[in-house]
Amino acid sequence: MSEFDYDLFVIGAGSGGVRAARTAAATGARVAVAEDRYLGGTCVNVGCVPKKLYSHAAHFHDAFEDAGGFGWRLPAAPEFDWATLRDNKIGEIKRLNGIYGRLLDAAGVRLINGRARVLDDHRVEVAGETLSAARILVAVGGWPWVPEFPGSELTLDSNQIFDLDAFPRRFLVLGGGYIAVEFASIFNGLGSETHLVYRRELFLRGFDHEVREFARDEMAKKGVNLHFEANVEAIERLDGGLLVTLTNGERLEVDAVLAATGRRPHLEGLGLDGLDVALTDTGHLRVNDRFETSVPSILALGDVTGGPELTPVALAEAMHLVQHHFGEAPPKAPLDYRNIATAVFCHPNIGTVGLSEEQARQQYGDIRVYTTDFRPLKHTLSGSSERCLMKLIVDDESDVVVGAHMVGEEAGEVIQGIAIAVRAGLTKADFDATVGIHPTGAEEFVTMRSPSRR
Repeated sequence: MSEFDYDLFVIGAGSGGVRAARTAAATGARVAVAEDRYLGGTCVNVGCVPKKLYSHAAHFHDAFEDAGGFGWRLPAAPEFDWATLRDNKIGEIKRLNGIYGRLLDAAGVRLINGRARVLDDHRVEVAGETLSAARILVAVGGWPWVPEFPGSELTLDSNQIFDLDAFPRRFLVLGGGYIAVEFASIFNGLGSETHLVYRRELFLRGFDHEVREFARDEMAKKGVNLHFEANVEAIERLDGGLLVTLTNGERLEVDAVLAATGRRPHLEGLGLDGLDVALTDTGHLRVNDRFETSVPSILALGDVTGGPELTPVALAEAMHLVQHHFGEAPPKAPLDYRNIATAVFCHPNIGTVGLSEEQARQQYGDIRVYTTDFRPLKHTLSGSSERCLMKLIVDDESDVVVGAHMVGEEAGEVIQGIAIAVRAGLTKADFDATVGIHPTGAEEFVTMRSPSRR
């Protein structure tokens, strides 16, 4: 008989926590999961899934306009009903919550509803019970953070924005990361007069600079009002709206303000501070290659550890963690975080994998850059001025493609396939030898022959 109630106790039923629980249970481990909010975590409930559904909804605005050039005549001007989108989204999320619950049940994992608190190396308290475990996994994800300024309490965060009672006809986003850029595009596409305010000169810091500039120009063409090198100084409530004063002197009247100003580890109340679990300079849990914190029996993965805040990363970490602690043989190497593809679902989408041009110049010195910027075939009839950017970064010495980037329709879908090639270390000669699919935009990735610059 084991001295512990469980072999693994997971705090947080998000993507990473659920995957770790199910995978560990499949090895024969006794597993329990505590969750105090909703199954599926940020991604399923207030992140990737509802955001992508809303992005799809916003694309219809352009689709209706584009249809005319192809001979379609709409009998009346299309009307958007926010409540229908919101409530259908709620129904889909409930369906996914149910799936996560059934997955845990089928795996033999006990689900406990409540916020767990770590008492010591091997004990947790949750829902009135004190339970022991050989290992405790912290997978509670992140939580929106909003800076304090006069009227900051009038803002919404990314947990709240999906379920507004009324659609904001005038909308402002504060921030310059994924969430800010995506929601600026979404509400603009749904019909809001949309403003994005960001304190630096250009949004999406860390992405390829040419990609950032191209996305900026395309979003502005679609009607998003961009306010760079400005910040929100104060927000006041008015009759029928909000008055936002910017640090550059601008004053904007809007109906809602989304503060997309970052997320921080959701560690409050977990009791880890009482155990002196080590944190990084950014306030994340410090872990080693085995996902162990400074207290070896306490593990952590996902957004709380400060790595890429991406659902597939949390899933990969969960599989790696279980191999280390419950598998027959530990992994031969640490999890490789290089060449992880990602997408930003602004309009048009951004897809990227590998190094930016700036990173490649710093790492390799001599590189070749291939770019193409074109009007997609679809828009030769639609009348839209939207353009597409594709870009390859090549290490000149080895000819290996070290970065691929795209701004355009379904960029994420296209880059997912390109990511396999980049991950495999294929060369530009391999790309050149690949016969394209015509007519597609994606074929441009294998037809760029002349470097744009070195």
